[in-house]
Amino acid sequence: MATEIFVFGSNLAGRHGAGAALFAKNNHGAIYGKGIGLQGNSYAIPTKDKNLKTLPLEDIKKYIDEFLQFASEHQEYTFRVTRVGCGLAGYKDWQIAPMFYHHSTNCVMPEEWSQYMGI
Repeated sequence: MATEIFVFGSNLAGRHGAGAALFAKNNHGAIYGKGIGLQGNSYAIPTKDKNLKTLPLEDIKKYIDEFLQFASEHQEYTFRVTRVGCGLAGYKDWQIAPMFYHHSTNCVMPEEWSQYMGI
C-alpha cells in the first residue's frame, strides 16, 4: 500500500497554527516554518503569504501546478487532498477545485469538489 500524504493549504511563513495546517503539523509531520512542499506525511500548498494575507488565485494556481507535477512524478504516494484554499483563505470550492482538474490517479480529491471536476 502506498504511503498516504495529507495535502493542505498553508502560508509561506509555515505557521501551521489553525485548520488543516495545524492538523498536518499535529498528525502528519508538517514542519513549522516550512510553508511549501513535502514534509513528513504531508504536502503544503501555499494559499496565504508570509503575513497571512490570502494569495491571489493566479499565485495559488502556480503552487497547485507544482504540486500536481510532484504528485505525477511520485506514484509511490497516495495524495489525500483537502479543500485547499477553501477554509481560512476564504475561496469557494468552485474557484479552487477546477485547478486540480488534471490531477494524477494517485490523488484523492475532496468529495465536495466532485461537482466542479466531473468526478
